[in-house]
Amino acid sequence: MTMEVRQARAGDHEDIVAFTSDTWSDRFDRGDYIPEVFPEWVERDGPDQRTVVAEADDGRAVGVCQVVALSPHETWAQGMRVADDARAEGVAEAMNDACFEWARDRGATVCRNMVFSWNAPGLGAARGVGYDPATEFRWAHPDPDTDARADSNGASGLDATADPDAAWSYWQRSDAARELAGLTLDPEESWALSECSRERFRAAADERRAFAVRGSDGTHGAAVRTREYERESGGEGDGGEGEGATEQWVEYGVGAWDDVPAAQTLFAAIARDAADLGADRTRVLIPETPRHVSDAAYAGIAVSENPDFVMAADLTGWD
Repeated sequence: MTMEVRQARAGDHEDIVAFTSDTWSDRFDRGDYIPEVFPEWVERDGPDQRTVVAEADDGRAVGVCQVVALSPHETWAQGMRVADDARAEGVAEAMNDACFEWARDRGATVCRNMVFSWNAPGLGAARGVGYDPATEFRWAHPDPDTDARADSNGASGLDATADPDAAWSYWQRSDAARELAGLTLDPEESWALSECSRERFRAAADERRAFAVRGSDGTHGAAVRTREYERESGGEGDGGEGEGATEQWVEYGVGAWDDVPAAQTLFAAIARDAADLGADRTRVLIPETPRHVSDAAYAGIAVSENPDFVMAADLTGWD
């Protein structure tokens, strides 16, 4: 099979829809997101983003992938899809090479992506084109609740306050930062993780979006609110209200804590914050460790069924 990897065009949409509509129809009620976002991807392509397709010799687009700049040295790859009749033809490798080349040309030293932990073929493909394991995480889903309070059993003496400096200091020394390789949700690119900086916590200060769990002996937890958005209900196994219904979500870029009382205090603060914003649902990125997942469960917080894996490619030696 001969092919050309080129920048995506609006006219490729029909081909892309043809091989992405049913990607995960057996797992997610609404299937793949690529058909919906592809036109926006093409429209937004520019200095900080590039969407590529693999064009077969018959003129069809048989693959798609996007790479986005998150910082001067970090890039994020997403949406790698290949048509069934083009698999094992080197399509993914060719598109990935094009994305790496674009990233290197703009000075990036690392490119990361995310693969669902249950997607064994996707994990194998990521390793095959140059990615190595970086970290893993889950989503915690505290229910928005204006009256949420930490469980009084063992949680007395702790309080969550809007203190970005204390939150940043705690994050730096936390085991969560170590387990997550210093990554939190990127504030601009949804579903992407990037290296967290003090500025990310400081930027949250004006809107009281950074929380620190404080006690008489110091800080014991932290979280930062990343974004608010509306999404169709019923996606990703959420059991929504039916076609056309939407939900308001609030997303927190990371949650970190010392122990169960600190987790209870932190999640109660998040629940109140989300309720104040009129949210229907929340999600909080937490490390995929037995302690963090079981702490959240013990605190009565719903946790996603499966973890997500973040992979990273070192571009400094890539040619």
